[in-house]
This record gives sequence, structure tokens and C-alpha cells, in this order.
Amino acid sequence: MHVAVAGSQGLIGSALVTSLRSAGHTVSRLVRREALDDDEFSWDPETFGVPPESLSGVDAVIGLGGVGVGDRRWSGRFKQELRDSRITPTEVLAEAVRAAGVATFISASATGFYGDTGDHAATEQDPAGDGFLPDLVTDWEAAATANTGPKTRVVLLRTAPVLSPTGGLLAKLRPIFRLGLGGAIGDGRQFFSWITLVDEVRAITFLLESDIAGPVNLSAPEPVRFGEFATALGHAVHRPTVLSVPGFVARTAGGEMAEEMILASQRVMPEVLTQHGFHFTHPDLEAALEYSCA
Repeated sequence: MHVAVAGSQGLIGSALVTSLRSAGHTVSRLVRREALDDDEFSWDPETFGVPPESLSGVDAVIGLGGVGVGDRRWSGRFKQELRDSRITPTEVLAEAVRAAGVATFISASATGFYGDTGDHAATEQDPAGDGFLPDLVTDWEAAATANTGPKTRVVLLRTAPVLSPTGGLLAKLRPIFRLGLGGAIGDGRQFFSWITLVDEVRAITFLLESDIAGPVNLSAPEPVRFGEFATALGHAVHRPTVLSVPGFVARTAGGEMAEEMILASQRVMPEVLTQHGFHFTHPDLEAALEYSCA
């Protein structure tokens, strides 16, 4: 299969490209700079879009990327940056997919779609929650689905926080926990959903090679309370987790970002994946942290 990947230099994209090539797929990379290698094509959603020749003979386009929602406090300017880095590029990719007649478009999304789920186990059948993140993800997904043709299979990757030895969430948390400064945030009872980078890449490949369409939760089947996650991460790096951050301190420091990303409960289940026979390499947190903190 010939696959074009946008966002191929990020944590997920770079691992995905390597994995797809190892599996025998041909991969072209759509890059937001001058093309430097034979497998690269330059594109720019703000100016010239996606050159038609870059999708010639392509069977599937995978759109990843977007500014990290947890990179800093959510000012009005940063919120607009989060929208601009997702919605316009997705619209442009989707329109290029339609124009080229590409059969499959796999577009990044996020479990932030569900908002605060409390103790409810959210599946792909659940509606969007309330807040900035659910609104952002709803518009992001609409950019993918509204701009492709009726003959294109569209898959929406509702990805949970990705655990990896090389980057992502743990790149921020491991140094803190290794200093013995990690612990629960708020009351620690909010659910935390996650997936390892290995399973993220495997799930995307599984979806690429299937006929599944629509939203798919890319999250491990065993979400945990955040307090449990903090304790397990402390054990993984051989440090105590006796400290905790009260909710009001997190709100003061992180504002709306802390409220929606850290203090909100996200109990998300990968119903579509499991119903279609996908098996996780790291289904439980202990295995995930053994891999991610090695």
C-alpha cells in the first residue's frame, strides 16, 4: 500500500513511518518545509496547499500533527493557535484527498472530545462533552469528514495521552518523579486514559489495513485513577510519591488547561478496536510503564 503521511516528524508520525516501511508499505512524507529527500513532498495549507503530484498513486493519507494542547497555559492567542494548527491543515488535506480520489483518509483527533466523563466509561457512541477541548475536537473532526468525498473512508483517531520512552507526556513527568516530587493532582480520583506509542502505531496500522470508518478511541482498555497512575509511575522510576498538588494550586498555575486536561476525569474505552479483534501489546499500566520508563 502507498501511504502519504503528514506530520511525519512528530513523536507518533516518525514511529509510524518506520513501522509502515518495515511492514512493506511505501511511504511518502508531506512536509511543511522544502523537500529534501526523494520520499518527501512540500505542502503548505496557508498558501499552495497539497501539490497534486504528491498524492499520485497514493492509497491512503494519514494526517497527524497540531500544536500540543498541554504545551502552555491557554491564553486566547494560544487557543487560536491550537485551532489554526489543526482545522485549516485538516481541511486542506481532506480537500486534496477528495481531488485525488484517495480511498482512505485517517485523521488525528483526541479523547478530549468527551470532556469530563466522571466515572462513566465513554465509547465512540458517546456525544461530545462541554468545554474548549470538546469544541476544538468536534471542529477538527468536522474538518476531516466534511471535506472528503463520499467514496473516501474517513477514520478519526481519538488518541489518549501517549506513553513513550522518547517523548510525549512522560518526557515532562519522568524528571519530576525521578526527583521524588511527583504525586497525585487534585484528589487523584479523576480517571486517566492512556496508550503506549507501540500500541498507537499498531492501532493506526490496524485501521489502515481494515475497513473500519468513523471515530476510533486509541486508548488502552484499562484506564486508571490519576492517583494510581502517579503511584505506578513512582514505582517505575523507583521514587516515592508522597507529595500531592491540591486542585486549587493546579487551577491557579494552569488555569483552564489544568481544569480540562489534568483535573477532569477521562475514562475512555477502545470499544471499536476491541470489537474488531485488536490486541494491545500493553493493555495494563504496569506493562506500559515498564516499556515507557526502561
